[in-house]
Amino acid sequence: MKPILSLAIAAALISTAPPVHARTGLAPAGDAAGLRWAQAQTGTPDAQAPDADKRQGARPAPVRGLAGAYLAARQAAADSNFPAAARYFGEAVAADPGEAFLQDGALVSMISAGEIDRAVDLANRLAQTERAETELVALLRRVDLARREDWAGVLAMLDQAGPAPTAGGPLLDGLFRAWALMGAGRASEAFAIFEQMGQGEGAAGIAGFQLALARASVGDYEGAASALESPEASSHLQGVLARAQVLSQLERNDDAIAMLDGLEAIENEPALLDLRRRLQAGETLPFDVIRNAREGLAQVLVTFAGALMGGEETDPLALIYARLGQHLDPEMPDARLLIAQLLQSAGQFDLAEGEFDALREAGQMRPAAELVRIDSLARADRMEDAESAARALADAYPAYAQAWVALGDVLRQRDKFAEAVPVYDRALEILKEGEDPQATWFPLYARGIAKERSGQFDSADADFQAALELQPDQAPILNYLGYSWVDRNVRLDEGLRLIERAVELRPDDGYILDSLAWAYYRLGRYADAVAPMERAVAVMSDDSLVNDHMGDIYWMVGRKREAEIQWKRALSLYKPEDTDTDVDRIRAKLNVGLDAVLEAERKNGGKLPGGFGLPEPEPAATAEAPGGDVPPRP
Repeated sequence: MKPILSLAIAAALISTAPPVHARTGLAPAGDAAGLRWAQAQTGTPDAQAPDADKRQGARPAPVRGLAGAYLAARQAAADSNFPAAARYFGEAVAADPGEAFLQDGALVSMISAGEIDRAVDLANRLAQTERAETELVALLRRVDLARREDWAGVLAMLDQAGPAPTAGGPLLDGLFRAWALMGAGRASEAFAIFEQMGQGEGAAGIAGFQLALARASVGDYEGAASALESPEASSHLQGVLARAQVLSQLERNDDAIAMLDGLEAIENEPALLDLRRRLQAGETLPFDVIRNAREGLAQVLVTFAGALMGGEETDPLALIYARLGQHLDPEMPDARLLIAQLLQSAGQFDLAEGEFDALREAGQMRPAAELVRIDSLARADRMEDAESAARALADAYPAYAQAWVALGDVLRQRDKFAEAVPVYDRALEILKEGEDPQATWFPLYARGIAKERSGQFDSADADFQAALELQPDQAPILNYLGYSWVDRNVRLDEGLRLIERAVELRPDDGYILDSLAWAYYRLGRYADAVAPMERAVAVMSDDSLVNDHMGDIYWMVGRKREAEIQWKRALSLYKPEDTDTDVDRIRAKLNVGLDAVLEAERKNGGKLPGGFGLPEPEPAATAEAPGGDVPPRP
């Protein structure tokens, strides 16, 4: 009887919880748009697990006994600290060699950390025991046989497994068998399996692409071209590259150029630009997307990893498949890029940077992927790294407008507003040379923000209005321009109309609701301001500025006790990055009331006088008198 331990446990181990139950395989499902895979079981981390060393790349501290090693491994896995988890699970396996859960935990962690040789050694040792091997052990052993191009061994393992699907389900099993047959020189049998796999629901794209690669690898370019005619099989970067190379081999360079010219944003992919240049020059392109069955199988695993990466949450198995694909083809740029992005999403930035560095050193970094990296670094609050990466991208691709937009965005997020303006200028210069004016709306909007925050109000208004001409229903632009006018106490009626339109487009957006309430406040419509501001606070209860605004509005409608509560809450929520929140003004309102603050601002040209409403500083203590105590303060 097949053991119940399956790849579902691998996913559970990465999420650090023992599985409630395990499936006997990862069954694929999909639609015409592409593959979608069933999610593996996950659980809740053990709240009692001890702290592990979370520093990336740091040597894990030694632990004693099975319980300590297991708990430390669980915590390290919860932190996505794969090297530490690999060590601790290894120690746990050494303490209890017969526990299947620990064995698979060690394998998952080793593979995730890129320690594939170590994982293979453990899998081979486990296979020699009397215990029935788990799906993860079987998959790892098959991949290792494929790497050594022992195709007879791969086929023997598949035959021994019987008709029941194993790791990855029947689709992965079938594609594994087909490529093993290709490696064994049995191409006709392989083609038949690829075609059969393509009949499965949601599998036409991957099976058709693999069939095209297999046919092209043995010189059947007509058959490959036919398979790649389906958009499902060739609508991704590797499919485009393969199709261009196949058409060139068929002396159809003009068709290949026409295919490339029909793509959107080809300028964002240097590899495609280089391909087009070579085709235009009359070169016959070699077919090198794959060179053998081992590389074909690597494409399968990386495709599975990419499918598992899609959706709202990334399946933990995505990193396992990507690492195994890289094990089969260490030079495959798609595998390395996917691993880098998966490590980055897991918070393992140092490990991810190693993969990105390797891509750059090999000249394989794609600008579009670098944009994703920059965005991820910024979201992780690694702003200095994000700025360095954005500057490097703009230097490497000075004609790539999105590189300049990304740099401008990072500078804005770092409050370097004046510095961001000329960066957006450069992006707009490039984009205005193109044929699509719509491409300029976002840089115009972003440059408007940078100008407004650096005090260039008239120029900022012009950018916002130009962006609105292109995108009249963009709620963020409507809101920002409307709020800018309202906050500056200018063009209040126009600002209110813009904000009201933004609310129609996004009725539950807390920022826009705050803008609407503040517009009513500026217009003296205090009672009208209460409801939208209360809705904004409900949506953004932890925002210091929104709570401050709520206090002002409550004060103006006579709810002064509630106003003080909101101001105190705003102070408690304040963070240094809340640059729009005026802490001294809030303290002054708590001390003397909003009426006194507004009157002081009116008399001082709209600005609160320094120190107004704040307690007088206590006098400094005098020096101790010789031979006596410090005299009391008067």
